[in-house]
Amino acid sequence: MTVEPEERARRWRLVLGGAPDGEGTGHRLGGGDTAIDAALAALYDSDRAGSDGAGTGRGGGLNASAPRVARWLGDIRKYFPSTVVQVMQADAIERLNLSRMLLEPEMLDAVEPDIHLVGTLLSLTKVMPERSKRAARMVVAKVVADLQHRVAQQTRAALTGAVNRAARLSRPRHGNIDWDRTIRANLRHYRPELGTVIPERLIGYGRRNRAVQREIVLLVDQSGSMAPSVVYASVFAAALASLSTLRTSLVAFDTAVIDLSDRLADPVDVLFGAQLGGGTDINRALAYAQGLVTRPRDTILVLISDLYEGGVREEMLRRVATLTAAGVQVIALLALSDEGAPDYDRDNATALATLGVPAFACTPDLFPELMSAAVERRDLRPLVERATGTGPALPYPA
Repeated sequence: MTVEPEERARRWRLVLGGAPDGEGTGHRLGGGDTAIDAALAALYDSDRAGSDGAGTGRGGGLNASAPRVARWLGDIRKYFPSTVVQVMQADAIERLNLSRMLLEPEMLDAVEPDIHLVGTLLSLTKVMPERSKRAARMVVAKVVADLQHRVAQQTRAALTGAVNRAARLSRPRHGNIDWDRTIRANLRHYRPELGTVIPERLIGYGRRNRAVQREIVLLVDQSGSMAPSVVYASVFAAALASLSTLRTSLVAFDTAVIDLSDRLADPVDVLFGAQLGGGTDINRALAYAQGLVTRPRDTILVLISDLYEGGVREEMLRRVATLTAAGVQVIALLALSDEGAPDYDRDNATALATLGVPAFACTPDLFPELMSAAVERRDLRPLVERATGTGPALPYPA
């Protein structure tokens, strides 16, 4: 899009701020631009402001004042689109250490809810007063509702179809054979001398009962860096739990393990049951997950972690080997988020790959397709290649 010189000068003036930096643009701020510049200055020029907070030209700072921060949050929502607001909020939390101020209900009323803010709020739940928890829960609920609208229906549709397809029996009883599909699948085995098709593969009708056909265990690392993954995992787990043909367990862990499966009817309740932060003991979490597995060959275990193990690494790998040898389909997701390439332990990821466990980051949009392929036990290689962009970043399991 072509930008007029005057508009380009205006934008540069807002980027560079006040004297002396902004004077070189030749553009003078006026009207609403003055207020926009002040909002930017409060965050990005706070280190250059004078002791009285006024400074020269562009300068500011929020001075750890909750009312002033609340007004500032309202201003940026007025002047900038929500995507920019979310970036500025994240910068404010980091640059100005506003985490404690988010404990105030009036602050929470002013913020633009997003997944990063949810992570910050969840990390503060231990010190959050009850009146702030009510406001925080409303913020979290809004984000969760938006995510559910985005992913829940797609997840249920993908998994319902996958379970139905997976339920077609390779060795059906005579009364359960779908003869039309069986004949079509075996036409290449037609024997002219016999005048018939020799069915090498029988295809059965899907099960008509509502029995559990797959068991899914989502094992989620709740260390601070995994906050977006925890949020997405809770929403996806709730969607999976709504399918009667799946038995879904959601287990969060750091150095301790907490089973959140009984809260899956309410993803917001799940999130407030998580405790973001702390160390990581993957081995201990896997030990708990082993106790949940009742039908190994029908179980999918999804480990969502950056794989930085604080427990006993060798025991962790032995436990994964035991699970896969029993028939459990184990998948390691280095992140479940839109954040891009995550930071993770490459040695552990490579070690898992040698055990037959794919390890890769997965975006929320790709997760339903991943679970669908896992339910049908299809090759995950194409999904890994799509997830990593140019192909697997790690040795792919044989």
